[in-house]
Amino acid sequence: MAFPFNNGRLNGCPGLSGQGAVFLCALLWSTSGLFIRLVDWHPMLIVGSRSFLAALFLLALRRLSPGPKKRIALGEMPALALYGICYAATMILFVTANTMTAAANAIMLQYAAPVWAALLGWFFLRERPLWEQWCALALVGLGMFFVFSGGLEAGSMTGDMLALASGVSFAGNTVVLRAYALRTGKDGSPMDILIFSHIICAVFSVPFFFLHPVTLTAHNILCIAYMGIFQIGLASALFATGIKRVPVTQAMLISSIEPVVNPIWVMLALGERPTVFAVVGGGIIVAAVLFSSILPALRRRS
Repeated sequence: MAFPFNNGRLNGCPGLSGQGAVFLCALLWSTSGLFIRLVDWHPMLIVGSRSFLAALFLLALRRLSPGPKKRIALGEMPALALYGICYAATMILFVTANTMTAAANAIMLQYAAPVWAALLGWFFLRERPLWEQWCALALVGLGMFFVFSGGLEAGSMTGDMLALASGVSFAGNTVVLRAYALRTGKDGSPMDILIFSHIICAVFSVPFFFLHPVTLTAHNILCIAYMGIFQIGLASALFATGIKRVPVTQAMLISSIEPVVNPIWVMLALGERPTVFAVVGGGIIVAAVLFSSILPALRRRS
């Protein structure tokens, strides 16, 4: 399917193929909670190892993809560096926040990201959110409230602030990636910027390998390989595809499916059942995402 461009900007509304790519990406992201729990390594070692494998996977995918390979221009390096820093900051802030405050606090505050993305995308990209997206943002917030037992738990103020900062940097990731896709048009690939970001994240984790020696069991290696190749690597490729066709706010709304599906994998694998509030909250979030995704498509057909 061809997607028209005009001066680096996508014409028209996003197609369902872009939304589908982001949705599949969110499903892969959602498996991180289960597999991180299955690996007995320091969190920064997990982050660095999976990013290293993801960078190798994306480099191979880029090399094997058909068509001419566009070289990264010198003028694109600031965007690559900015995204790499935002991505590394998101991972590091979130991991650190989880060690300093309640897990529910960390996830709820990070997943305020769709609101930050809506504001940043509106300001920097002139992508004004539609009314249904504003409604969906409010419903996602309500759903998060239910999912995590009705609100924030007692935790560290520092940890809560780090979690909130990780949400801002998560939104910044998406805005920078979208801006890069719009500026470079059909000749550019957001995958380049994702490869660079994974390399930065992997390099940042190197000192932790000396501070916290790893246990190289077959179990740990297989879990890290899955996370690097599929949960982060393939997910990054899908997100790079989707963000070229989906506005920032909608991409972040769809990605909010991740914390809903995350406990489902844990339940299936480890037998931990979600609470009634979590099921209700998850239903609200799914309904909000479907509403904000389907309504624009119906509007275009009318």
